Amino acid sequence: MAIMSMAVTLHNSAASATTLWPTIPFIRGQDLCQYQDAYGRSRSASRKEMILDVSQLMAMGAETPDAVQAIVTIDKLINQQRQMARVGAGMDVTLESVIKASLDQIYRDVHPKERKLSFFNPTTLIELLNELKEQHRQERVDEKQLARLSGIAWGTYAYGPSCSDDILLTLHVTLHGGETHNFSAKGEPEWAANAIATKLFQQFQATHFPSVVNVNGRSLTLVGAPGTPVSHAPSPALAEKACASVKARLPTWEEYELLAMLGDWNGGVSLNHDVWTLTGGKVLSPNLRNPSPVRQPEEARGEDLHFYCVR
Repeated sequence: MAIMSMAVTLHNSAASATTLWPTIPFIRGQDLCQYQDAYGRSRSASRKEMILDVSQLMAMGAETPDAVQAIVTIDKLINQQRQMARVGAGMDVTLESVIKASLDQIYRDVHPKERKLSFFNPTTLIELLNELKEQHRQERVDEKQLARLSGIAWGTYAYGPSCSDDILLTLHVTLHGGETHNFSAKGEPEWAANAIATKLFQQFQATHFPSVVNVNGRSLTLVGAPGTPVSHAPSPALAEKACASVKARLPTWEEYELLAMLGDWNGGVSLNHDVWTLTGGKVLSPNLRNPSPVRQPEEARGEDLHFYCVR
């Protein structure tokens, strides 16, 4: 059977799309830098550090009261500078905007056939323009709008314990059925928000088993392996038995290849550079294509044998 002559399409994947409320509320948590400054060292260690600073200033010619006052003044200036950087309600808006922009950029780069995660827009363009003019966020909601949502996202942020420019960022997604997904990242605000967007994409766009596709008009269900989406087996025979235990079978060579063309973001499974089990005691090794990627297990040179089941 020629691989390229077979047609493969997604089936019923729109039903699994997730739509979230457009506003992501962020709650500011404890300032971990401030906490670290206050409790990261013992009282005696802080006292020794202060005495050392005063001694150094005195060695440079400062009188004792002047040295103490200089240290107190510098400390106050540092605190004022940090407070000025953190005042006002702006970090939450920035984090939300960067997460959304990063997520959209990932979708533009990957360009999956169907988008599995999006943010619901409840307003018309005129209403949105008026809200932006007044610097308001999209916070109005009614029961009809809620019925069109899959869930909401909210998060927390705290300034990092390293007292540099990093933050500790968390995002929580709660769906209608009670299912929750939690993500965290630490780093500069933009980097942390980008990392959260990547984790969101991977969680919601990745293939979730069972995944149903149409191959030449025939429905094929990716069942996964017993207890996990993709598993390992010491031999092809044991992989076959594992699939039989869930009333399924191993994919054929052509099915493995076609589902790899769909990839991890379109309901399939990428082959990557892994070795996959086949029926008849054979394996599929994508790195060994000459003359054929179908090989004996010993030709895989001790690599892990991957598999998933189809029905």
